Amino acid sequence: MSQIKALQIVLAARPQARPKPSDFRLEETAIPTPSAGQILLQVQYLSLDPYMRGRMDERKSYATPVPLGGVMQGESVAVVIASKNSVYLEGDVVLAQTGWRTHALSDRADLRKLDPTVAPVTTGLGVLGMPGFTAYGGLRVIGKPKRGETVVVAAASGPVGSLVGQLARIGGARAVGIAGGPEKCAYVKDELRFDAAIDHRAADFTDQLAAACPNGIDVYFENVGGAIWQAVLPLLNKFARIPVCGLIAQYNGVGKGDGTDRLAATMREILSKSLTVRGFLNYEFAAEHYPAFLREVGAGIADGRIRYREDFVDGLENAPEAFIGMLEGRNFGKLIVRVGA
Repeated sequence: MSQIKALQIVLAARPQARPKPSDFRLEETAIPTPSAGQILLQVQYLSLDPYMRGRMDERKSYATPVPLGGVMQGESVAVVIASKNSVYLEGDVVLAQTGWRTHALSDRADLRKLDPTVAPVTTGLGVLGMPGFTAYGGLRVIGKPKRGETVVVAAASGPVGSLVGQLARIGGARAVGIAGGPEKCAYVKDELRFDAAIDHRAADFTDQLAAACPNGIDVYFENVGGAIWQAVLPLLNKFARIPVCGLIAQYNGVGKGDGTDRLAATMREILSKSLTVRGFLNYEFAAEHYPAFLREVGAGIADGRIRYREDFVDGLENAPEAFIGMLEGRNFGKLIVRVGA
């Protein structure tokens, strides 16, 4: 086994604003041999997610940054190809934190076995995984939409935003999605069945958003920030709730903007409208809500009420370019690298 080579992608340089292909390096390495209690995993599918951009920077955050020369972090669907752990058998398919690599050792107790007969295993990286639970947890615990209220979410064709809107609509709220381009907006409106879809690239985006929310906004699920947040802010109703799970517009540094400091105006809106703004990390809600999430969303997928889209890229070596494209909005649906058969 040690004579066969594995591949991994490491962080070669800290990005300056937008990541470049040269910030990553593809390396060849030996496949490791499991010791007592360990299993050897062969990665089938690798998830690419916006949070990974923050791990590339050496700054204070909720998670330790990837060291220079370290393997890029990430979750994957992998198959057990050798086991010295009685809990896992060869052939088991698991959800694991392997990083950007083709093979990995694990002795972690938090691996999640996946059953391909219940749902496609790739859903464990998207609608039935971390992105899906981010949507579910943020909406259920913080957003708490009521029947008839208006829920707005940006990046609405993506794995988080798409589920936010569908859950809101299933619960009787009005779902308004914001996406980039006519094709994504058509998918949000026609396939995901949101009540409205607004193109943030449109010259009159702000006016279109206001027209789509005639009764204001009661819940805004924040995962983008930037200009979209500025368009949403004046439309927020009194006592509106804003779960904050990401700020994609700022991951590569502060945008161009016009140099205006809007913090004072934002704080005034928070105060005068009694807004609830809460940042969260999805695992904060896992102990209490994860089993219900799997049941509810799994049932919704099975009966067709909940729909999802996946965007596949072939080959681990293409992960950096795909990741860079995702940060620029070039993917359409949950971005997954097909690593191996």
